[in-house]
Amino acid sequence: MAREEQEQSALGAAHVHHHQPPAGGCGLSANPTAAAAEYAHALDFSCLFIQQNRATVSFCLRSCTLESGMCTGRSAHSPLRLINKFPDNPEIGTLHDNFVYAVETFRDCRYLGTRIRPDGTVGDYKWMTYGEASTSRTAIGSGLIYHGISEILSFITQMPCVRLIVVVGGDDSNMPSAPATTECKIMTYNRLHNEGKMSPQTFRPPKPEDIATICYTSGTTGTPKGAVLSHENLIANVAGSSLGIKFYPSDVYISYLPLAHIYERANQVALLHYGVAIGFYQGDNLKLMDDLAVLRPTIFASVPRLYNKIYAAITNAVKESGGLRERLYHTAYNAKRHAMINGRNPSPMWDKLVFNKIKARLGGRMRLMTSGASPLSPDVMEFLRICFGEVLEGYGMTETSCVISTMNIGDRSIGHVGSPNPSCEVKLVDVPEMNYTSEDQPYPRGEICVRGPIIFCGYYKDEVQTKKNIFKLAQGEYIAPEKIENVYAKCKFIAQCFIYGDSFNSSLVAIVAVEPDVLKAWAASEGIQYEDLRQLCADPRATAAVLADMDSIAKEAQLRGFEFAKAVTLVAEPFTLDNGLLTPTFKVKRPQAKAYFAKEISDMYARLLETELARSKL
Repeated sequence: MAREEQEQSALGAAHVHHHQPPAGGCGLSANPTAAAAEYAHALDFSCLFIQQNRATVSFCLRSCTLESGMCTGRSAHSPLRLINKFPDNPEIGTLHDNFVYAVETFRDCRYLGTRIRPDGTVGDYKWMTYGEASTSRTAIGSGLIYHGISEILSFITQMPCVRLIVVVGGDDSNMPSAPATTECKIMTYNRLHNEGKMSPQTFRPPKPEDIATICYTSGTTGTPKGAVLSHENLIANVAGSSLGIKFYPSDVYISYLPLAHIYERANQVALLHYGVAIGFYQGDNLKLMDDLAVLRPTIFASVPRLYNKIYAAITNAVKESGGLRERLYHTAYNAKRHAMINGRNPSPMWDKLVFNKIKARLGGRMRLMTSGASPLSPDVMEFLRICFGEVLEGYGMTETSCVISTMNIGDRSIGHVGSPNPSCEVKLVDVPEMNYTSEDQPYPRGEICVRGPIIFCGYYKDEVQTKKNIFKLAQGEYIAPEKIENVYAKCKFIAQCFIYGDSFNSSLVAIVAVEPDVLKAWAASEGIQYEDLRQLCADPRATAAVLADMDSIAKEAQLRGFEFAKAVTLVAEPFTLDNGLLTPTFKVKRPQAKAYFAKEISDMYARLLETELARSKL
């Protein structure tokens, strides 16, 4: 799937199809091309396209039920059928089955680790094994049943009353009592755990079609929606997306993304299956780099916002080092880049001289990094591969239980998000009202349609269609703001950026949360006096300097003219979860940002109008 599909209107609503495609043969194929041809013949496909560079198999059905558009695409990893189980463990149909399998297989291996001690101090990572986690799971479940949390309460959506409050930390002597008029109990986690151990209960395993979770979308386009996901949805997604990727019990993963988000949930389910050790960060993003250095993970899943910061920090440090160090870095970087482009293994000398020191910032053992939630800049992707190793970018959404497509191990190309997850098939459908068609060149465009066992059961009490971040300017140009924001993230002055535009104006404007140290250093070099950061942000000279740097970055990234921000407002306050401007995955909440900065946006458009009127009089 080309990057253009992700960045433009293909980011429009994912049109999900709840019916299953025809069932194919059994087993995976050692020869994807031959197997795909056999499958196409058996199911009466009219034509077949094998895209070797993207490991994608495309089919055209003689009687296709989908709308007009490009042929349906499947992964060449499994063209005969859509994956809905782990190929080596087809008996695993639920999250319960997956956990039981992991405990039986990796009982004495490290599973969950944390640095935070009971007294609140921070030390080295302490670990719970898979076997110990199983014991605790049984105890907690038994404790809940012991206190009257019956099976019927698993249907929480039908019974919104609260029966039990469990407090993690503290002791029972300090626990307040619930009002006597309620049936609610309050107790500590330790008490619940101990009482459960004393009163073990039998398991009542779920069925694959049972609801596993209601996972809420990130809310970048409005109120988060509850996506109802079944056990089979989640198992199918991780079974397919992990196909072709090797995980080992010796691997260590750092968990810092929100556990409420589908990206991290899917990671947890997949890594559990392979016995990976999962270490949790302290809970403070500002201390994440310290956690990485101590844990020394081999696998890291993150979002472009953090990768952009790593890129900016290292490249700026290189520039500041100057002289021989800077020249050595660029020599090593270009040598590795040239070797990778030409399919050769780079000389290990460059890692010893330069890149091992950079790798040490993330613990020194990183072998696999993944990126999702929003597009990753090609420059940053290349940088991460050269400095750290394998980097895979994927595309997905809550409604598809996470991954729709992902890159393959060993793929050195950039500017795309890989081939379809073997658990789904993907089709690009024409959107005539936006002038997007599957015949567009050089990249087909349209609405991404997905179907397969990964598709969610529906929204919880919400029939609203999925929205994605795309809007149209007054002259009819469509804008994908996240792409532009990721380009501007390379600007040294910018900590965060919000791009705004609408159909009443012909230009984009930007709200920039500044990097305080960088802006202050610039002001000192220019001899500019100021009382505080807010005053400096309001200085027209600072605004002009930042906009000039943004223009330079935009030109380098080859943004089109209408994608340039024509005005910018600098703000001292960062976008945070607390002020309601960020989602848990650090994406800008666009409706909230629009309301929060309404005056600044209005003022920028007023200034642009004044400038335009003044020019017209000349």
